[in-house]
Amino acid sequence: MPLANDTARPLARPLARPLAVARWLAVVAALIIAIVVVGGITRLTESGVSITEWNVVSGTLPPLTDAAWQAEFARYRATPQFIRINGPAGMTLATYKFIFFWEWVHRLLARGIGMVFALPLVWFWVRGAIPAGYKPRLAALLALGALQGAIGWWMVKSGISHDVKVSHFRLATHLLVALTTLAGVVWTALDLVGTAQVGRAQVGRAQVGRAQGQAPARLRPLAAATLAALVIQLVLGAWLAGLRAGVVAGAGWFAWDAWPLMQGRFWPEGIDWTKGALFAASHDPYLVHFLHRWWAWVVVVAMVVLARRVRSAGNRPASIALHSAFGTQVLLGIATVWSGVWLPIAVLHQATGALLVVATTWAAHAVGRRAA
Repeated sequence: MPLANDTARPLARPLARPLAVARWLAVVAALIIAIVVVGGITRLTESGVSITEWNVVSGTLPPLTDAAWQAEFARYRATPQFIRINGPAGMTLATYKFIFFWEWVHRLLARGIGMVFALPLVWFWVRGAIPAGYKPRLAALLALGALQGAIGWWMVKSGISHDVKVSHFRLATHLLVALTTLAGVVWTALDLVGTAQVGRAQVGRAQVGRAQGQAPARLRPLAAATLAALVIQLVLGAWLAGLRAGVVAGAGWFAWDAWPLMQGRFWPEGIDWTKGALFAASHDPYLVHFLHRWWAWVVVVAMVVLARRVRSAGNRPASIALHSAFGTQVLLGIATVWSGVWLPIAVLHQATGALLVVATTWAAHAVGRRAA
């Protein structure tokens, strides 16, 4: 017998589950932060070129026999890093296993993130749980994650065949793609949470479909300018790391363990201007270190303004998160310098950098959501 009320019919179709998708994306974001931290450890321990091949499947397992370890070590001994630095320093197989471990963990975690993203995405897609309009965005984030794997190998190759270290430009690209993916995942999760909140406010489950049509947050000019300033700071930080421009002396590493002065003065000596200002700003370790120190305050000013805007928009938690993140990051940056780049503090500095990206994305979304 036909139903008297036609409004019950939509309930027979699969309903989108924006909150469930958002929770899954939160897990993905946490894993991206974890791999950024492991990547920092890998960089600081000079472990990045310890594995000289990129085997997606067979590389999942480490060497399991002594012969396999000897073969892996032999391949590493052919790299410029071993020939010029670690070989003369007397690196043993045991020491090699330590740096191998961090690069292997980094790659294994990358594979895990790929699985955690791809498999639930397929499940949500097939079940009809993804709200309308979000499938292309999620597919693009998956593609960006896959691209990150190729960029990682492209970066490592520069340290295997060309130099004792990876290219600082490729290192910056690798980090920025990871943090861009993180920001995209967080932004999408926040959009989905907003969709879920609107959906709960509707009267009856049959109207959830209308909530899926709510406009996502927009990137406002102030938020875009703040994110751009942060990107510049992240690039400078990656260049600083790649050029070894901020760590303890030894093996060609530069030492500036004072703040705010460098070499006892505000403007450092020794900057090479012979190839032009642009080349110096991207290649000279003295100038890159100087720029990274002082551009941070431009970022702080932009974030203070954004945080005030967020608070006036009624999102006090996002404002507090942004203030806490950039305040902690500044203190950790200074502590990293003062400690001579002590590994625990330097890793915390990189981890907080990832959290700062999350907090800035949250703040930008809060402003954009109000405008939308």
